[in-house]
Amino acid sequence: MKPTLLVLAGGMGSRYGGVKQIDSVGIHNETLLDYAIYDAVNNGFGKVVFVIRKDIEADFRERLFDRVARNCNAEYVFQSIDSLITQDQLKQAVNRKKPWGTIHAVLCAKNNIKEPFAIINADDYYGRSAYKTMAAHLAALDTYSPNHAMVGYILENTMSESGSVSRGVCNIENGMLVSMKEHTKISYGTENGQRVILSQLDTGTEHLTGKETVSMNLFGFSLKAFEGFESFFEDFIKKQAASEKAECLLPEGASMLVTKGLGTIKCYTTDERWFGMTYPEDRLIVKKEIAQKIQENYYPEYLWK
Repeated sequence: MKPTLLVLAGGMGSRYGGVKQIDSVGIHNETLLDYAIYDAVNNGFGKVVFVIRKDIEADFRERLFDRVARNCNAEYVFQSIDSLITQDQLKQAVNRKKPWGTIHAVLCAKNNIKEPFAIINADDYYGRSAYKTMAAHLAALDTYSPNHAMVGYILENTMSESGSVSRGVCNIENGMLVSMKEHTKISYGTENGQRVILSQLDTGTEHLTGKETVSMNLFGFSLKAFEGFESFFEDFIKKQAASEKAECLLPEGASMLVTKGLGTIKCYTTDERWFGMTYPEDRLIVKKEIAQKIQENYYPEYLWK
């Protein structure tokens, strides 16, 4: 059975300033997700499940989903503040404006996933080879295997000229993930006339080389991962139900599977160069990248029938 692709498309787009997941970047108004799904279904994935917000459903269907669903097996589910929490926890979340992060989004899709699955962000471009690598790993995986995977990127290939990016910086040994630390503000800076890469942490500023392996949330899991994620989210919500902004993040949940001995994560690395829709200025960059790939016949002008 072919694996499923789970697309996390419920983000608010606070830095971008709009619903970037369905903004057009292709010649014929295709979204960045059109190209991601095209690459995935042509390189080993059999089904796509989207996690979205209820308030964007109409636009989402009109600008992406209905077109995609005519060409592949596709479904969507909703993520909201009240998903998967108790009434008492919901009462504590009276000031909450958005859902609980990427682990929460994954759990919202649990009932729609019946086979090993990969996860991607809706606003990132991963590259065709990454999907092919992940699909091959998942296709060989038992449904409840503890042997999960990720595709890691080289940090310098994932930087934005428009502002800071969030990346999970990985500790890899013998091709396996040992641990991962989420860096939410990585950006370019200048020191002594030289361009440097800096990460702003609560503990201070950390210098990065650009050669680090980082997570772009392209993970592959068996269904066994849901057990660990449910426990991880349960612990999170007990502590953070009253928080306005705290998020239960996928890189931290994935790292937890390893550090608690609940599974392993094999790290495949790729030289693919990232581009994505983090800031408004990024849209023109993405449009140019896509146009170039069409000119080079990497993509057809018309993706879908």
